[in-house]
Amino acid sequence: MDFDNTEIAFSKKSNADLTRSYWLFKIIGWNWLIKLGPILLKIFMPLWIPIPIIKATIFKQFCGGESIDECEQKIKELSSVNVKTILDYSVEGKEEENVFDENLQEALAAIRKADGNPNIPFSVFKPTGFGKFDLLEKVNSKATLSEQEQAEFDRVLTRIDTICSAGHKANLPIFIDAEESWIQNTIDDISLEMMRKYNKEKAIVYNTAQMYRWDRIAYLKELKAISEKENFFIGMKLVRGAYIEKERERAEKMDYKDPMQKTQEDTNKDYNDSIKFCIENINKIAFCCASHNEKSNLLLVDLMKAHNISLTDERIYFAQLLGMSDHISNNMGKAGFNVAKYVPYGPVKDVTPYLIRRAEENTSVAGQTGRELSLIRAEQVRRKSM
Repeated sequence: MDFDNTEIAFSKKSNADLTRSYWLFKIIGWNWLIKLGPILLKIFMPLWIPIPIIKATIFKQFCGGESIDECEQKIKELSSVNVKTILDYSVEGKEEENVFDENLQEALAAIRKADGNPNIPFSVFKPTGFGKFDLLEKVNSKATLSEQEQAEFDRVLTRIDTICSAGHKANLPIFIDAEESWIQNTIDDISLEMMRKYNKEKAIVYNTAQMYRWDRIAYLKELKAISEKENFFIGMKLVRGAYIEKERERAEKMDYKDPMQKTQEDTNKDYNDSIKFCIENINKIAFCCASHNEKSNLLLVDLMKAHNISLTDERIYFAQLLGMSDHISNNMGKAGFNVAKYVPYGPVKDVTPYLIRRAEENTSVAGQTGRELSLIRAEQVRRKSM
């Protein structure tokens, strides 16, 4: 597995695409500008001034389109290099009941699009797309809900059950994304109930474990014990995590134990240990290694070989975000592994908060933008030398 093979990595990128990507990652590396992003958007977004600029740059790099139909070209492009698509409706920050219902219909439409389509192996949803953050936080704290709040929470549960049921009927696994630690227990509890209900024959419902939390290995072991006792399968998406600065700030401000690992090395260790745990229990756990870390991906490749697991075993997937780490996705696809890209989509104006959040995450991941830039430059040099 050669992640330095830029010819394969960027085989679908024109010279213009590479130039655009180069300057985008350059800008993402400017922390001060990324931090100003949300402020600038609040000022200019009501005037629609930045929409054409965003659509031609960051949206084009990291999104598949404004609708499911517009993602079709990206789905075909990825499939041509043996990379699958996970459609991710990435509208964030709206908390009205009618929006939650619209998000439900969009998620169901994504399942219908995936049904019978071998190039779309999963569907995904974000729990806060189906219910208010403050409500989930209150449930998480075990506080007593008012009659109205209980009715709202019941609707959240109904929406989630509707999605998982549709996935089960379509034989399509469903990823439940992770969120902040102070609502994650609620999400874990809901995910467990959905696994109990829909994972009796195989893993359909997948929860997400953020391994930058020091308690997630224990969570995986506890979940396995429950699944063995109650006879259901586990679905798990393994990620490192996306909210570390927010998590640390809140823990310090509210004076409770920081849920984050002390060091990046601790996170890496637990992430790799979680991969080993899943492989050792592959007859009970189907999982997705959702990582931009080359060493973790290579570790899983080695473990699959050591355990004589087929490259195309549907219980194991690799995944990265669209617009990033093509050197991992495309080289793994070329080698024959199960690999997919998260493909965000939605109206430009509504997806922009998601894009800003992703840019902020990139600035906090040591070496990520530098690695992307070095690979792009290597491919530009290779093409010029031809």
